[in-house]
Amino acid sequence: MINPTKKDQIYAETHEAIAAFQFDESVVAVFPDMIQRSVPGYQTILTGIGELTREYAQDYSNLYDLGCSLGAASLTMRRSLKAKNSQIIAVDNSEAMIERAKEYIQAYHSKVPIAFKKADICDIRIENASVVVINFTLQFIDPKQRDALINKVYRGLKPGGILIVSEKLHFDNKAVQDAIEHMHLQFKRANGYSELEISQKRSSLENVLITETDQQHLNRFQQAGFINSSIWFQAYNFASFLAIKQR
Repeated sequence: MINPTKKDQIYAETHEAIAAFQFDESVVAVFPDMIQRSVPGYQTILTGIGELTREYAQDYSNLYDLGCSLGAASLTMRRSLKAKNSQIIAVDNSEAMIERAKEYIQAYHSKVPIAFKKADICDIRIENASVVVINFTLQFIDPKQRDALINKVYRGLKPGGILIVSEKLHFDNKAVQDAIEHMHLQFKRANGYSELEISQKRSSLENVLITETDQQHLNRFQQAGFINSSIWFQAYNFASFLAIKQR
């Protein structure tokens, strides 16, 4: 079983060479601690996903958690789901994540089925969907593939269905970018990360986590066909977007 209290110390010691960040066994083992200490507002986003699921999930539909990691969003959706005869489809391309997620979810009883799939989210079909969540995952997808993924989600959503996308952002204005990045670094320092850990993790994520501006995301939603989209939550340089498919 997952130990949610296991501390992230992956970069606590000096590494001679910094490998590109991967969602492997070492990350899986400490992922709950890593994300809580790195992403401001993470629990608020999960709570919001639950509330939006309760409001927008439709009977006889599919709910997707794309890039599900350990299934936190899937679990939140399942706890909040009131729609009848619906299922959650949780997808991740990391075998380690999928296997641990199955263990994690099985610890909580529910009649709502969750189907786990090990796959690239760019390759799976989205169909009969009323809720699609992409929680801090799009940023790890090749930017050239992002438009096609959001277009596919739009086509697979039922009228009145929703897409929730949570992402780390960057800002075109350098002064704003520097100020908000400073606040995020202070957030990580306050959560116990050392300068060595911060520096080494930044190096590992370079060219792996590629951020965009809020306007780039909003433009992509609009181009896909979403008339209604906006940021519904933001903490520093982390934001969650809501896009609603018109009925």
